[in-house]
Amino acid sequence: MGISLMLYTRNNPTCAESLFEKNDSLNVNFNTSKKAVWLIHGYRPLGSTPSWLQNFVRILLNQDDVNIIVVDWNRGATTFLYIRAVKNTRKVAVSLSRYIQNLLKHGASLDNFHFIGVSLGAHISGFVGKIFHGRVGRITGLDPAGPQFSGKPANGRLDYTDANFVDVIHTDTNGLGIKQPLGHIDFYPNGGKKQPGCPKSIFSGLEFIKCDHQRAVYLFMATLETSCNFISFSCRSYKDYKAGLCADCADFKEKSCPKLGYQTELWKDILKERIENTTHRTTVFLDTVGTNPFCTYYFVLSIIVLDENMRDGYVTFKLLNQLGIVEEPRLYERHKIFYKLQEFKILGQFLNDVANISSIGLAYFQSSNQQCSTCKYTIRLLKLKSLTYPESRWQRIDLNILAKLSVNSVQLFCGGYHDRRTGLATKS
Repeated sequence: MGISLMLYTRNNPTCAESLFEKNDSLNVNFNTSKKAVWLIHGYRPLGSTPSWLQNFVRILLNQDDVNIIVVDWNRGATTFLYIRAVKNTRKVAVSLSRYIQNLLKHGASLDNFHFIGVSLGAHISGFVGKIFHGRVGRITGLDPAGPQFSGKPANGRLDYTDANFVDVIHTDTNGLGIKQPLGHIDFYPNGGKKQPGCPKSIFSGLEFIKCDHQRAVYLFMATLETSCNFISFSCRSYKDYKAGLCADCADFKEKSCPKLGYQTELWKDILKERIENTTHRTTVFLDTVGTNPFCTYYFVLSIIVLDENMRDGYVTFKLLNQLGIVEEPRLYERHKIFYKLQEFKILGQFLNDVANISSIGLAYFQSSNQQCSTCKYTIRLLKLKSLTYPESRWQRIDLNILAKLSVNSVQLFCGGYHDRRTGLATKS
């Protein structure tokens, strides 16, 4: 396969060096006590170097002091016959296993290995993991290839049994990626299909084919490069997620909902326990914007109503920061059937981070066409929580204030009574 292993460390962050010398001795820059991150590219029909590679290395070294091993298997990946590249994935894995055995002789540890595989590279990582009976530390699959792998049994593709922890990001499930869950946790940004910001017309050329597929790579890189928390929600389907049925992060205890990317390993123990106890994989969903760094911000508004006549309808909310700027969210499943003294949660996604909230604006709309200009409705409890930054100091302070306010009922006017300047409800 003509495989080349290129080593990058903080001692040589821009100029790769061979992992092994000609006499099979280990490069002096490789530190066996540090984590080793293996980057494995996918199918390269034209033989070009992945455009994201150098930036990925730079960002990762800025984030963490690790050994980075770039696996160049271009000779096996460069062919117009995709099926030939697929067959080569197992050969690459066997070759890599020999290099790994050499590393182990020099004192490296399987548990310290993190494989990040893109497309076909994800399945190569899985085949390596199988050779070592699932004892490698972590495998991250970035939109694992679907053609020739979809529907295959666990021994024919990446699987959660291939490492101590396997996380997967799916961004092109109806194209070049695979739809079925493969890991301890599987992320489906924007449902895992069409990604915002990618071309919608075939006349856009090659970008139309590869943009959705490569979005997994750029999302992972964004988690390293920015302070964004790509919070994700455990759900049976994207449809249920959009219906607002999965706004609860309580299943993940004090860690809150899992975050996509490099930080996902913090949820390893909880996710492994879930799959061992229930045999169900954890599938999670989130929405992003279409431009780098793809960030969005989630808040959940909890409401308990007192009124019997506040039944079929929906509540919308807006946030006002201390600068007087109104932020209006995208709401998931606006229509609710409200029951007296039952808590309801409304999930909202904001394009901007809303810090230092000064007030919350609410509006209630009846589903029926009958409008009541004099109706008043009573809310027993109102609670706002940031899911993106659950540990934020300002959020805890605001929650304390809201808890005091909720002792007395809050009067909410029927939809239509708004401040014309801010668009906020007159009483909130």
